[in-house]
Amino acid sequence: MKDIMRVKSLISSDIETLLNQQIKKEALSSSIYLSMASWCGRNGYDNSADYFFKQAEEERMHQLKFYKYVLDMGGMAISPEVTNIKLEYNSFREVFEEALEQEISVTQSIKNIAARCHKEHDYVTLEFLNWFFKEQREEEFKARRAVELFDVIGEEGTGRWQIDKHVGQIVYTEG
Repeated sequence: MKDIMRVKSLISSDIETLLNQQIKKEALSSSIYLSMASWCGRNGYDNSADYFFKQAEEERMHQLKFYKYVLDMGGMAISPEVTNIKLEYNSFREVFEEALEQEISVTQSIKNIAARCHKEHDYVTLEFLNWFFKEQREEEFKARRAVELFDVIGEEGTGRWQIDKHVGQIVYTEG
């Protein structure tokens, strides 16, 4: 029966595997951002905690978008197990540097899926991924700007308070 179902799938098993890996990456990102929100909240950075709660929610939405796509294409979406989430950070800045690294990693993963889609001439999945490329452009921009606040404002005196105040005001506008 499994072989009969595969014939009806609009994505190859390799693409399905990559998409399921992306589902896990999005779930991991969401959990990491929740942990970052917790750390920020515990350390008095309430605006940054709110920022990371919103980021966690966005990543969860991305996870579900990939999940639904796999199902819509006749594949088998897998609900991932997420473990070993970092709970403690050495500094306020480290939280944001790791958030940027996480976004860059997600972008690279999506690029890898797109490369495989090109190889397989899977233009339907490529079209689906276009939304994520636009989204990642925004996510990386916001993450970079947040890290840049540390250099522009500085952390001395009321610097961390000012950074925390400005994090939620970072907005990406196209073109």
